[in-house]
Amino acid sequence: MAVEPIAVVPAEGPGDGMLQFRDTQSGCRFLAGTPRAHPILWRECMDGALRVYQRYGSEDALEYDTVIEGHSTSMFFVALDPNGKAVAGVRAEGPHKHVDEVHAVADWAGLPGEAAFRKLVADQIPEGVIETKAGWTAREAEHRSELAAGVARAIVHCMVLLGVRYGVGVSPEHALERYRSSGARAPWWIPAASYPDDRYRTVPVWWDLRTYRSVASVSQVRLIDAELAELTVNGKVPPVEWLRGDGLAQA
Repeated sequence: MAVEPIAVVPAEGPGDGMLQFRDTQSGCRFLAGTPRAHPILWRECMDGALRVYQRYGSEDALEYDTVIEGHSTSMFFVALDPNGKAVAGVRAEGPHKHVDEVHAVADWAGLPGEAAFRKLVADQIPEGVIETKAGWTAREAEHRSELAAGVARAIVHCMVLLGVRYGVGVSPEHALERYRSSGARAPWWIPAASYPDDRYRTVPVWWDLRTYRSVASVSQVRLIDAELAELTVNGKVPPVEWLRGDGLAQA
């Protein structure tokens, strides 16, 4: 039976009915929901991501036109500043039932370590895997570094809320420490590759709910715990309709 969460945005504000936590470091609110339930904030989140990706000439990696309808996104987090402007976000796909559903694995085809990356994710599938994508923070936002750390923590929250053990994605090497701060690991046996193009050195990353605390920084773990207490204040969430039931067969 689904449990109605208490930690929602007040009805008079944007994001009515979304789960939320307040980021004490940036002063912003992080809201979590589904694209179908919250289409306005979903579009604001993705439009913000598009502006950031366009600034770096990497908008093709965002696949905006493909994902904007929201069908492939199980949930998203968007951060609103005190004026209600979207200033950061991330989205999640899954839980996946087959390794071929994970875009990061498909995109790694032909790159060094392709087979190893595929095996890593395939071995995780039975215990639940989501893929996190389109992480971003607005260039002009105050407390941008703190917002980026909040996005990294939101990835762990996605795993908990969607009921999986693992989260997977890719990270350019210059952003790797940010994700490590929330518990991400980079497989040493898979070399960095030029992805999405030669300007970047990118590596696969994954989070494991059973072990991420041994990797994450102490300060990030404390914030994760406090934020999860807000998100799940009335028991296990989100509602069951957030969980995807389609996809390829596992075997």
